[in-house]
Amino acid sequence: MPEEALVQVADGLKVPLTRVYGMATFFSSFSLKPRGRHVCTVCMGTACHVRGAQRLVEHVQRDYGIAPGETTPDLRLTLETVNCVGACALGPLAIIDGEYHGQLSTQKLGRLLKTVKE
Repeated sequence: MPEEALVQVADGLKVPLTRVYGMATFFSSFSLKPRGRHVCTVCMGTACHVRGAQRLVEHVQRDYGIAPGETTPDLRLTLETVNCVGACALGPLAIIDGEYHGQLSTQKLGRLLKTVKE
């Protein structure tokens, strides 16, 4: 979200800019940096972690050249990690564009991401 948009919101609501900025940075639904057309969120909760979630993150980092919290230069994919999504029996899992994919391997994740790559 560009700074001008934050200023407009603050002016429109007649609240201090710091309050709008605080809201924009607190909620994960908002982002101050451009996000990709597709979002891959990897659960890093304990159950997912012990089942290999870190390998999933490393796979995306290697194949797409982005770290958690980053977006590819073409704005196609954003990689995120979360502490837990409460679907421990499905771990390791990733959420791609809001759809849960459980019991993932790096190969399965690679195939899923190729389908959203275009």
